[in-house]
Amino acid sequence: MQINFVVFDLDGTLISSHETIYKATLHALREINIVREIERDKFMNMIGMHFEDIFREFGFNVPNFEHFIKIYKSIYFDYIDTSRIYPGVEEIINKLKMKSIKIGLLTTKAQDQADLILKHFKLHHQFNGVMGRRPGIAHKPSPEPLLKLSSEVGIKMDNTLMVGDSELDVECGKNAGAFTCAVSYGYRNKKELKKSSPDFLIDNISDLEFIIS
Repeated sequence: MQINFVVFDLDGTLISSHETIYKATLHALREINIVREIERDKFMNMIGMHFEDIFREFGFNVPNFEHFIKIYKSIYFDYIDTSRIYPGVEEIINKLKMKSIKIGLLTTKAQDQADLILKHFKLHHQFNGVMGRRPGIAHKPSPEPLLKLSSEVGIKMDNTLMVGDSELDVECGKNAGAFTCAVSYGYRNKKELKKSSPDFLIDNISDLEFIIS
């Protein structure tokens, strides 16, 4: 196994952002006059899914979804102080780069929002490629965004490792033909993650160093 490209998910993998996402979601829904019971724990366990799929699970839909997203993005940073970088993230990224391994990001967040979040946490300069939600490109677990990202960076799938905290990340990686690594400290527990059969399952992001070695 030769890994030349490590692709990270964002929420639940690099950034602990559950409170920011939850509060911004409720705020944005109120702005479009949708007041629904959204159980906090259930919502947290679905972070990483597309919003439309999450709302469907709660039994409602948002008629003008793009308007919701516009509001959500506009107020997201009002709650950014409840987000933080997970311990060890900056250190492992630096170690990977010292080994000349390229770094990528693949998230269901819109492209512009993903870029802004990375810049806010002063991580943007570390990435060789960032793939957020873009028009016309399917989202995880489709392999399409990972294939496109790897193509843009110039790395083959059999030299790529997809790292994330959900079954969507693992399935995306597997569907694309990449190696997969699930992290247990995010928004899914070990039992759920094992069901998707990742190649690796780690408790600490620093364990990536041993996988690469």
